Amino acid sequence: MGAFKKVLVTGGAGFIGSNFVRHLLSLDGGYEVINLDKLTYAGNLENLKDVEKTPGYKFVKGDICDQKLINDLVESEKPDAIINFAAESHVDRSILSAGEFIQTDVFGTYVLLEAVKRFGAKRFIQIGTDEVYGSIEKGSFTEESPLSPNSPYASSKAGGDLIVRAYHKTFDLPVIITRSSNNYGPYQYPEKFIPLFITNAIEDKPLPLYGDGKNVRDWLYVEDNCKAIEVVLRKGVEGEIYNIGGEEERENLVVAQSIVKQLGKPKDSIKLVKDRAGHDRRYSLACEKVKKLGWKQSVSFEEGLAKTVAWYQKNQNWWDKIKQKKSDYQKFMNEYYLERA
Repeated sequence: MGAFKKVLVTGGAGFIGSNFVRHLLSLDGGYEVINLDKLTYAGNLENLKDVEKTPGYKFVKGDICDQKLINDLVESEKPDAIINFAAESHVDRSILSAGEFIQTDVFGTYVLLEAVKRFGAKRFIQIGTDEVYGSIEKGSFTEESPLSPNSPYASSKAGGDLIVRAYHKTFDLPVIITRSSNNYGPYQYPEKFIPLFITNAIEDKPLPLYGDGKNVRDWLYVEDNCKAIEVVLRKGVEGEIYNIGGEEERENLVVAQSIVKQLGKPKDSIKLVKDRAGHDRRYSLACEKVKKLGWKQSVSFEEGLAKTVAWYQKNQNWWDKIKQKKSDYQKFMNEYYLERA
């Protein structure tokens, strides 16, 4: 870990962020971790209940768009590295309300970069997504592939990436961008595809599958992504982009069928619903660059899905509280998913 022992993680109470915080704190020698999170609907401190008293861990509630808070935090804590997980990240929500995505994913990233420019940090990692590349029929996207986002969410993430790149070129900031494929695993908010289908199946509710179910995604177990990001933190080259993929491509229908099979539910619980606007057909990433740093995927999709299903079965109290809320979750599901049934 060396020069990057003290790490500011933004969005560390979310799905990937909380898994990454837990990963850092589990490593020998010990990272110091400052977790900054706004605690929106998807941020949940219960995700980190098991590590909240770990020496070297500190939580700060705050918004990356709050310039005074960010400047004060970076100036006072002097982190060696900042890793930006904070983002609005659900395509369906971005279709309903794009402005929030632009604010957080673009302006918030700018605020963090300005703080680095002003107060310094040895490394800034922007956590990105393969969705910025758009859809690809054959082959795989490389880090040199042009950006062609097709949703407001993907566009907001592409905008953040471009600002990060510009601050490296213009101000020589020590930045790196990672772009991962679809993550899945413990603590994922149950509006996303895999946890939605697992929890709906457990509750004997319909599984609403978009379109013909033939859209292809590359699935990456979240712990593998966290390990890759930590390798990039230690060994990555400033100014570079690293694709992180699971190399586990599956049609959505196949994933849905695997979930109902594991849970012993009938296949007809999968219900095809009206497709969403701008739905990308296929994602695929070439990951040779990050592998050259010494990372490789360790969890197959079959193993990862079984572990994920088991986690949601064991932790029903965690997701049931989310799904039973009469405010955000119910409102979103009613507005977006149920109208397509």
